Amino acid sequence: MRLVLNEEWVVGEPIGNGGFGTVYEAENAAGERAAVKLVHKQPGAEREMLFTDLGGVRNIVPIIDSGEHEDQWVLVMPRAEKSLRAHLEQNGALSLSESVSVLSDLAETLVDLDDRIVHRDLKPENVLLLNGRWCLADFGIARYAEATTAQQTYKFAGTFAYMAPERWKGGRATSASDIYALGVLAYELLEGATPFTGPHEHDFYEQHLHGTPPPLTTAPALLAALITECLFRAPQGRPAAGNVLERLRRLPAAALSGGLAALAEANRAEAARRAETDRQASAEATEAERRRDLLEAARTSLNFISDQLLTTITNIVSTADVRKGKDGGWTVRLSDAQLTFTSSKETDPGAWDTDTRAPFDVIAYAAVQLKIPQNRQGYEGRSHSLWYSDAQTAERYQWFETAFMASPLRGMSSLMDPFALNPHHEARGAVSPGMAMNQVAWPFIPLTVGDLDEFIDRWTDWFAKAATGQLGHPSRMPERDPEGTWRK
Repeated sequence: MRLVLNEEWVVGEPIGNGGFGTVYEAENAAGERAAVKLVHKQPGAEREMLFTDLGGVRNIVPIIDSGEHEDQWVLVMPRAEKSLRAHLEQNGALSLSESVSVLSDLAETLVDLDDRIVHRDLKPENVLLLNGRWCLADFGIARYAEATTAQQTYKFAGTFAYMAPERWKGGRATSASDIYALGVLAYELLEGATPFTGPHEHDFYEQHLHGTPPPLTTAPALLAALITECLFRAPQGRPAAGNVLERLRRLPAAALSGGLAALAEANRAEAARRAETDRQASAEATEAERRRDLLEAARTSLNFISDQLLTTITNIVSTADVRKGKDGGWTVRLSDAQLTFTSSKETDPGAWDTDTRAPFDVIAYAAVQLKIPQNRQGYEGRSHSLWYSDAQTAERYQWFETAFMASPLRGMSSLMDPFALNPHHEARGAVSPGMAMNQVAWPFIPLTVGDLDEFIDRWTDWFAKAATGQLGHPSRMPERDPEGTWRK
């Protein structure tokens, strides 16, 4: 069969199916090999034709020609070497380095698609090896991220093993749905099977909404933590594509050892336990359920942050007195200095959302406090708030570090400066427009697992100064300009 589009193509044998159509070998007059996809003109099939031009998006299979033939749409793509599915069938589970390479290529694609297009069918069959990179293909059920749900959105199209929980509930697919699918694919690359195996539709429904993925047996702790977060039931708790890509790039080349490795393994076990608790909740899409899901995500993430700071300190300071609380918090004493990292607590929505809507949502909170004996100026140290919130981008939750100061209008100083506040009416006034008794004294800084060097260096430096009698009141308040670091 010959097809005349922008150029002429000779169509050969079929080489597979994709989305709504069938894919054939093809060749043009210059002898260049390609793959031609023929899609019957049925409701919804035309959506694939909407994505023939995705310029600027890395690692996708481009459309090099397109048009119509009789009752079919026609798409022409470069001939890929193989699909990721074929690669897995040939090799089984992949090595750590190869898995990270595949995931990094796909994360780059999702970064470029984020908030523009939701693919909605990320799976090994739609990942092709092209020019040495693993590229995403088949946008047949993709949709623009801002599109509204309509009669022909094919809400339940896709492959059941990779479908995010919100899609099983009939919810709108977002970029977070693609992150969930990437987490499933990551699990499959390392373990040789998806976390949920069905086999029937109702089985997948129950597994994605209520099941617990079997523990990862081959992934190092930092990668296991990342995959665990990608598979959180609450879409708002999953990392953004840029966060995923950055953490993949920062994975250490060498395995952790000693106490760090043991602690990382303990963290991974705790993450798995909490993920299982998370999946016990009801499948009803209620606000209470959403907050419970996010709270579990918050607690798991805070454990990673807390343990990394504590491990760094105890690996260096052999004389430190470490006391751990029953609820997960800890205190380290060195000389006259005392550094405390509290456990997370759930925000009371009634105390945070009072008479008017708060500028952003806070799911959970904790604090870091550094205390010293009161000096001649009446100074006892500093404390910072940790809030799990969508402080910078609506519906995108993570831990943020901030701190507060008394308004100059109060004409008084605090023994702790700056100081932590729980999310209640006093803190609400500080982050809302207008005058208040307290002000924000430290910018809202995101705390990202795998990228905590600045946070750890700063607190260990303050701890060292406190232990040697060199910690004093900040020379100016606020210490760092906080303006523009949170939504108002």
